[in-house]
Amino acid sequence: MERGLTSGQVEIFTKQFDERPGSRLLQNAVTATKVDQVALDHQLARSIDRTVSHRLDDWKPTDQKQSGRCWMFAGLNLLRPGTARALGVKELELSQNHLMFFDKLEKANHWLESIIETADRDVDDRTVAHLLSSPSEDGGQWNMFAALVAKHGLVPQSVMPETVSSSATRMLNRDLARVLRQAARDLRAQAADGAEEAALRETKADVLNVVHGMLCLHLGTPPTSFHWQWRDEDMVFHRDGDLTPQEFAARYVTTPLDDYVCLVHDARESSPFGRTYTVEHLGNVVDGPEVVYLNVEMEVIEQLAMRTVVGSADRPGEPVWFGCDVDHQQSVERGLWDARLFDYDALYGTTTDLTRAERLEHHEAAMTHAMLLTGVDVVETEDGERARRWRVENSWGTERGEQGYWTMNASWFAEHVFEIAVRRDLLPDHLLAALDEPPVVLPAWDPMGALARG
Repeated sequence: MERGLTSGQVEIFTKQFDERPGSRLLQNAVTATKVDQVALDHQLARSIDRTVSHRLDDWKPTDQKQSGRCWMFAGLNLLRPGTARALGVKELELSQNHLMFFDKLEKANHWLESIIETADRDVDDRTVAHLLSSPSEDGGQWNMFAALVAKHGLVPQSVMPETVSSSATRMLNRDLARVLRQAARDLRAQAADGAEEAALRETKADVLNVVHGMLCLHLGTPPTSFHWQWRDEDMVFHRDGDLTPQEFAARYVTTPLDDYVCLVHDARESSPFGRTYTVEHLGNVVDGPEVVYLNVEMEVIEQLAMRTVVGSADRPGEPVWFGCDVDHQQSVERGLWDARLFDYDALYGTTTDLTRAERLEHHEAAMTHAMLLTGVDVVETEDGERARRWRVENSWGTERGEQGYWTMNASWFAEHVFEIAVRRDLLPDHLLAALDEPPVVLPAWDPMGALARG
């Protein structure tokens, strides 16, 4: 067979297309209609029930708009119910912009440290090339959220509200990337000329000063303290005086972030279950804990997520922060996920049978979005209680799904959920022991280092 594509082959392909039953009808449909409308299994979509046996949410979803801060919104949404109860209010938003400011600044510092660390390598080295490909982005993971809150605290959204640039981050990220890539050039040149570490860090400090100024222009200047007073649901007035963001978080955030661990499902043979993993150069806060996750079977993730939402006699149900590969089998218009929602194979005349592990290995899957599980439909089976479907608080506003809440069937959860954050004391003893083992270090470009930015 010829190495190049020949006109004869194209003629054969065209003839086979024309001879395939229904090709012209499908061509008419797909050229005039979005392909997902053609491939959607409308009967399946109509059959999905949105009700669940256990539901936690009675609050309005948030909207990350044109930004990749889903992981941050999901984290703040997890803290929101407890903080609202502590303040005695019904509706509350914690400032996403405040946390974003410090995430961008911390990420710039973390990235520049990685550039210094790899300055002796060739610019085409795979790790260096990976770093240079994304010097400034919105995405993150659970551990990165917890590190930001621990170091920089929180403020109500009214104290540091959204700006044009926090809600639409493309231009800010573009300009930060340009400044940081130039800094990488300068730092690498200094290192090549024999500059000592102290000199490199002086250059880094100058760059961070520029980054800080850019963030102030785009996002506003974060408060070092603020005067906090409010009126609760019963119209009772409260005044707490001047608080730092750290003091506000310590006083009103009731969710113990230090008690949470990150569990993932990585089905590749190279990543055995029951081990902890980290990824080179992954993180935001240099002085914070490593981004570490524990690899477990999918059933463990499902059961622990279900137990967390359902709760127990000694602990009320809580939402679950989770990361997933959101783009597969998703009906945005309906706010639905099911593993068989779209029949692309029938439409294209092919068979797609990559396993979860193969999707990771061949770059067909990665964690792209983070949200909250706020409800679960639990049913009895021969194997005990199982989750039939999940209620999901998304951060894409209130126009989709059920006023911003989406429905995820168990089939989709099993195929496309990557990680959850749960309390440590829910883990069995053998997994608790695994947390104490040093993590396996994966290379910077490993797909498990992908940042949720949906």
